[in-house]
Amino acid sequence: MSKNGRAASEQWLRDVLARHEAPLIRYAARLTGSVERARDVVQDAFTRLCQQDRAGLDGRVTQWLYTVCRNRALTVRRKEMRMTTLSDAAAISRVCPDPVPPAAAEQRESRSHVLSLMAGLPDNQQEVLVLKFQSGLSYREIAGVLEISVTNVGFLIHTAIKSLRERIGADDA
Repeated sequence: MSKNGRAASEQWLRDVLARHEAPLIRYAARLTGSVERARDVVQDAFTRLCQQDRAGLDGRVTQWLYTVCRNRALTVRRKEMRMTTLSDAAAISRVCPDPVPPAAAEQRESRSHVLSLMAGLPDNQQEVLVLKFQSGLSYREIAGVLEISVTNVGFLIHTAIKSLRERIGADDA
């Protein structure tokens, strides 16, 4: 590879890393239950990306990265056979270092409430919501990552949102 080609390849990799590292860590952390394990999973995905033919990934790098991260995270989760989650009591007992303005506190409480309701959804519905709304993937990309049809992605998102609305409505009643 020429010096210019290597430089272009390195810049491409830096750009991909800058764009995808943080969302992939959040996604993998949700699957593994640990930010540290998620970082390892994402690092492994980027190591594998370095070994791939860039031309073969043209236009589908996002889907490829999420697929590799998902597969690796599920392997890690199966291997450890446990997920650590923060209980509500532990979360409440943690001290916030700075006072939180009321609007921010209310927003955080609302987000926490929706996340707790989301935890009651089936795993496949939780995963499509995370991929769509947290990671910003398209239906086609989600379908590729999860190896399901685009129609099924739409159905899962629709069903999950409908369930969340019903649960929120029941809480407000």
